[in-house]
Amino acid sequence: MKTTSIKSIELKTSIPGPKSSSLLERRANNVPQGVSNTVPSFAAKGKGALLEDVDGNVFIDLGGAIGTLNAGHCPPKVVEALTEQIQKYIHPGFNVMMYEPYIELAEKLNEITPGTHAKKTFFLNSGAEAVENAVKIARKYTGRKAIISFDRGFHGRTLLAMSLTSKVKPYKFGFGPFAPDTYKARYPYYYRAPFGVTAEELDQNLLNQLEDFFLSEVPAEEIAAIIMEPVQGEGGFIIPSKTFVQGVKRICEKHGILFIADEIQTGFGRTGKMFAIEHFDVVPDIMTMSKSIAAGLPISAVTGRAEIMDAAAPGEIGGTYGGSPLGCVAGVKVIEMIDEEKLVDRANVIGEKIVSRFNSLKDTFDVIGDVRGLGAMCAVELVKDLLTKEPDKDLTARVVQECNKRGVIVLSAGLYGNVLRFLSPLVITDDQLDEALDVIEGVLKQLV
Repeated sequence: MKTTSIKSIELKTSIPGPKSSSLLERRANNVPQGVSNTVPSFAAKGKGALLEDVDGNVFIDLGGAIGTLNAGHCPPKVVEALTEQIQKYIHPGFNVMMYEPYIELAEKLNEITPGTHAKKTFFLNSGAEAVENAVKIARKYTGRKAIISFDRGFHGRTLLAMSLTSKVKPYKFGFGPFAPDTYKARYPYYYRAPFGVTAEELDQNLLNQLEDFFLSEVPAEEIAAIIMEPVQGEGGFIIPSKTFVQGVKRICEKHGILFIADEIQTGFGRTGKMFAIEHFDVVPDIMTMSKSIAAGLPISAVTGRAEIMDAAAPGEIGGTYGGSPLGCVAGVKVIEMIDEEKLVDRANVIGEKIVSRFNSLKDTFDVIGDVRGLGAMCAVELVKDLLTKEPDKDLTARVVQECNKRGVIVLSAGLYGNVLRFLSPLVITDDQLDEALDVIEGVLKQLV
């Protein structure tokens, strides 16, 4: 990537500045508190990996709208395509009068998703909608009801997606009852494996438990699908082994269960492959995608084997705004941009820099318990004690807050809220990334 010696961060006021402070008052009076925010500022404009707020403060964005902006803020080719499209028509509604961008993006996704089999794709608005519809299709195709997801998994905030999600607070507490016929299996967390248990032993134990589940809880004949994040996102960027993922797929094949890969946060180059499931040499039956599919436009996709996707009759899937022309046009341009600018390769470079930096800081800061990453999907787990591995949620929150005040947008994650997660746009320059990592290191020196 082209670099520059000019510093990117420019703070003209404290965070929040006066204009943002005024908007925060209006927000408090008009928007429910349940809608959370990480940075107490309001955006004015963005470009690449930089965001400027209404007070003129410039931030390096390592959050990327929670993994939505692999192509960066306002990529020129996407902006140009949107400008051209919006002058033609905005939304005739695909269920009423169809339009070519929908077909074009479906063709692209059928081509680039794993597997050489015939595929079909349709579009919705959000990741949660994609998950809900993937489950609908799996149930329709198999004639079965039950769905298995994994502990620490996150699949959305709507009723079924929330039921499949594992983290209680803030996603499920007080919102029950939940959708029936949803169950949880265990997902490997090697850093927190029982003392003396190897990764191989943990994998085999969890796979055995999954087989035992069919004997103790629900027979395999009633399971429609198992849905898995190839790398857990909100769960703390937990990366399973190839052995585990392939083991789950074999169990699915053995029992006629569909394998759904939830690629909503992991897709479109984030992990150093176009899709994370490619790291594990597994071809899913159905995939859900959203976030970075269209550079921030609200669109999601469900892609699957053609015979599975055709199980639903006309009118049984879809939605009024699903696959808007703007989202489809943006999606086509993002896929072209990822290919032309070699952003999949760039993800690996970004990941290596982040992981290398924090591994080198382990001896300096005894709060760094684990550093992990797959491509540019990287995480640092903070603990109070390296031996007990007690999570340090408070320190993590303070690091996030102090980084934001110093012009670097960082997010937290994890079941215990003690993981710093990195989701920078893949167009970030080396200098921008180094500058941001310097800020984080400085914050750790101040707080630890």
